[in-house]
Amino acid sequence: MQRRDEPRSGTKVLALMVLASLAVITLDARGGGSPVDPARAVVGTVVGPIETVANGAARPFRSVAETLQSNNSLRQDVATLQSQNSGLRSRLATGSVDRNRLAEYDGLVRTAHDTGYALVPAHVVGIGPAQSFSRTVTIDAGMSSGVRPDSTVVSRDGLVGRVIRADRTTATVLLIIDADSVVGGRLGSTMKIGFIRGRGATGEKGRLDLALVDNAASPSRDDVVVSWGSGKGGPYVAGIPIGRVTSVYSSPRQLSKQAVIAPFVDFSALDLVGVVVPAGTQGDRKVIRADGKIK
Repeated sequence: MQRRDEPRSGTKVLALMVLASLAVITLDARGGGSPVDPARAVVGTVVGPIETVANGAARPFRSVAETLQSNNSLRQDVATLQSQNSGLRSRLATGSVDRNRLAEYDGLVRTAHDTGYALVPAHVVGIGPAQSFSRTVTIDAGMSSGVRPDSTVVSRDGLVGRVIRADRTTATVLLIIDADSVVGGRLGSTMKIGFIRGRGATGEKGRLDLALVDNAASPSRDDVVVSWGSGKGGPYVAGIPIGRVTSVYSSPRQLSKQAVIAPFVDFSALDLVGVVVPAGTQGDRKVIRADGKIK
């Protein structure tokens, strides 16, 4: 019999607890002296210091997390700035090269316009070995661009040389300062002609020697010398500036006076050159036409 009454007793106890809770909530909501105030005070007294200590203990960890996040952001900003600075330094370092190449290209356009010759632009990409005792350079334009052996090569400053070999994409140029180079030259003041030979040296020692055909003619100091041309077969077209007379000399074995020529072209700093090609040439590269236009 006692076991049958146990569920009813449990239900009664639960109902009493619910009623008591409702009564406490009602009294607490009315304000004034709440029966739970003493319990709240005890909880605040005990738990408050614990929360303060816990917050103080957790603050360094939160600070570390915030610091790490801030450091990551700063590192990203620094990496971005370093990348931007590197790009700026690269552009600054190559700026002078780009300006020089643009000036050289503009000079080739003027040369084509002034001389009436069509030019294929090309860059010097190699220099002949010193062991060969020849002064040659390799350019990055070949037969696919209309370049052929015995084509005249110029720069914005004057005559460079002639093509001696050409394949599909490159060509070898014999410079006029080479000891085996012979160029027909003409004095600008008297139109007297002669032959110009190289000495095989570059830089300040890169001089040329002019021997006039007329033994009675005497070159004048500072006179300008230009090429007088080799006919349609090349290798040199007419009217290209070569250099300026710096001195005149003679020897007992020579009937005519000789002139030393300082070339206009700096052969130790060759970069952009132009190869003279027939008008209307079409190939892999655009051609600077005689009227200065690019086709």
